[in-house]
This record gives sequence, structure tokens and C-alpha cells, in this order.
Amino acid sequence: MTAETSKNINELRNSIDALESRNAFQDDVIEQLNNELSVHQLEISALKSQLKLIASRIKDNNTEQSQSQSIESPPPHY
Repeated sequence: MTAETSKNINELRNSIDALESRNAFQDDVIEQLNNELSVHQLEISALKSQLKLIASRIKDNNTEQSQSQSIESPPPHY
């Protein structure tokens, strides 16, 4: 084996090690992002449920106000 061949093999090994290191780092980052995305999806789902509840309460409150205004007689005029 010549010195140049040995040098090329070492460069290839270093390149492979660097690629494996980057790949492992990217896998870790992807896993972290996936976990964060899952948390956000749960939070969005909870917020949607709360928003529906609030919208329902507002609608019910407006309906009650409309009914109470139609039932009450107008105030006397002086």
C-alpha cells in the first residue's frame, strides 16, 4: 500500500465519520422537532376546544339577551 493510498483511505474514513456524525445530529434534531410538533398539536387541539366553548357561550348569551329584551316592556316615558 502506498502512502497516497493510505492517505486517501484516511480521508475517506474521516469523511465517513463526519457524515455519520452529522446524520446522528440531524436524527436527534428531527426527533426533537417531532416531539415539539406533537406538543403544539395537542395545545392547538385544546385551544380549539376552548374557542368552541367560548363561541357557544357567547351565542347562548346573545340569544338569552335577545329573548329577555323582547319579553321586557319598554321603560315608561316621562
